[in-house]
Amino acid sequence: MALTPLATQADMEARGVTVALSEELALATFLDTASATVREAAGCPISETTDTVVLEGGRDLRLPLPGPPVSTVSAVLVDGVAVSDWTLRSGALLRDAGWQSGCTPPEVTVTYTHGLPTVPADIVDLVCRLAAKSLVGLRTSPEDAGLAAPPLVSERIGDYSAVYSYNTPLHTEAELPDYLRGRLRARFGGGAGVVRLR
Repeated sequence: MALTPLATQADMEARGVTVALSEELALATFLDTASATVREAAGCPISETTDTVVLEGGRDLRLPLPGPPVSTVSAVLVDGVAVSDWTLRSGALLRDAGWQSGCTPPEVTVTYTHGLPTVPADIVDLVCRLAAKSLVGLRTSPEDAGLAAPPLVSERIGDYSAVYSYNTPLHTEAELPDYLRGRLRARFGGGAGVVRLR
């Protein structure tokens, strides 16, 4: 299931970006891409969603769930068998007997709702800024170049001149610097322990 973008065209317009009717489809794509970039850096969806994850259970009583905050858990299966002898506390499932009874750690399948009901304003702003960079790139690319347009490295206005670089490494406007990726990961707790999403 595709997640809703972390920001909208209305959020862009509230920040002073005018979007032409002919740019709306491209902007929707830029917002999706920027949202995916931010979510990947954070290691979780950020916005509220319902997921099913498969985790490896251990002897520990506590089984942390990825993508905090966790609001509800609707189902828990241990190696395919439904169990109800757990308690949700501080974003983790607690089970008095632990999660592993034999030698092999079990697969614990959890269906739960997690994330923030409202996307924080600074995250909306970050996604808008990334999407705006892509929109500017679209607007300034040479005619018919589209995604293949080389980066503009120099421009002069009097007797117009533009210089494009064909030797720079491939990059996108939606890339995040390492320091910002680290801050997002620390803030949202990442997704350690997830085996797979269903």
